[in-house]
Amino acid sequence: MLRFLTAGESHGQCLTAIIDGMPSNLVIDEKLINEQLARRQVGYGRNKRMQIERDKVKVLSGVIYGRTIGSPISVQIINRDCENWKDKWAKGTLPKLSIPRPGHADFAGMKKYNIEDARLILERASARETTARVAVGAFARILLHQFGIKVGSYVNAIGKVQAQTPHLSYEELWKIADKSDVRCVNKKIETLIRKEIDQAWENGDTLGGIFEVAAINVPIGLGSHVHWDRRLDTKISAAMMSIPAIKGVEIGSGFINASLPGSEVHDTLSLDKNGQIKQETNRAGGVEGGMSNGAPIVVRAAMKPIATTGKPLNSVDLDSGQPAKPIYQRSDVCAVPSAAIVGEAMLCWVLAEALIEKYGGDSIEEMLQ
Repeated sequence: MLRFLTAGESHGQCLTAIIDGMPSNLVIDEKLINEQLARRQVGYGRNKRMQIERDKVKVLSGVIYGRTIGSPISVQIINRDCENWKDKWAKGTLPKLSIPRPGHADFAGMKKYNIEDARLILERASARETTARVAVGAFARILLHQFGIKVGSYVNAIGKVQAQTPHLSYEELWKIADKSDVRCVNKKIETLIRKEIDQAWENGDTLGGIFEVAAINVPIGLGSHVHWDRRLDTKISAAMMSIPAIKGVEIGSGFINASLPGSEVHDTLSLDKNGQIKQETNRAGGVEGGMSNGAPIVVRAAMKPIATTGKPLNSVDLDSGQPAKPIYQRSDVCAVPSAAIVGEAMLCWVLAEALIEKYGGDSIEEMLQ
């Protein structure tokens, strides 16, 4: 069983994660993990926090001589911005936030935990937590590479601007996206997206969008049809929905398929020139009956606009009970490109978990065998 846990607050000393169940003898290169952390930090429309942080992972346990040893892996990522906050935390000089921000975890969290200061909720609810998840996903990605599985992403839309995806291989699309600060695979659309983000900034507003994550070379039979919680699409959907601000997930062309007759939806089978079975299309997104079917796994996620806007929305002061507007500190205008990287990490994790479930093994050699 593969599992992980993260801890830490947005402006606390650090983010930490514990990974349990990773097979032994897996070669871990911290440089590869840091590359994934760096990918999460870039993106047009991010705030000045990304200029402060220089995320680097520190492996504290579970890896010796550059290899996993089968015991729990613990990692740490320092919050550099903590230096700007630690005296305020120590002296208790931070102003109390009694006005919950619409769209955030503030109101529900304050009521749930009987806390009067939204700051104590937002510190953990912050998307800063996903930094630890990207580190965790990097370990999973290293495991997937042992089986030839590759995962990447690109952005389909930001705001009202829809990207047009050229007919290229996934690996070619990912290379293009990695060179774009909005993870767009179409240069003309890329310019329109930047203008859309600039306009939102000028208006004191924020933007959401849609990103697509895919995995190639996935073997047939990951997941299961026999129980709801073992279905691969169940786990993928839950992992994507766990990313802050994600409000919709589809596998394959799920939403479009709902409006079409079955004869135009289901992926027909045929034989290639070598007599091997192939699928003519991949509208199912690589998952049928809760199991991977050998086609690329394709997942799209819809991210709502960042909830903290430059022009504060109406709220209520929970101390006075009077209408009020939340205090604006800072926020991203758009974080869809970064969310795509987190989406990659979560898909890597789910596939790594499914691989271990199917092939077992306490060591990487045993799994490969």
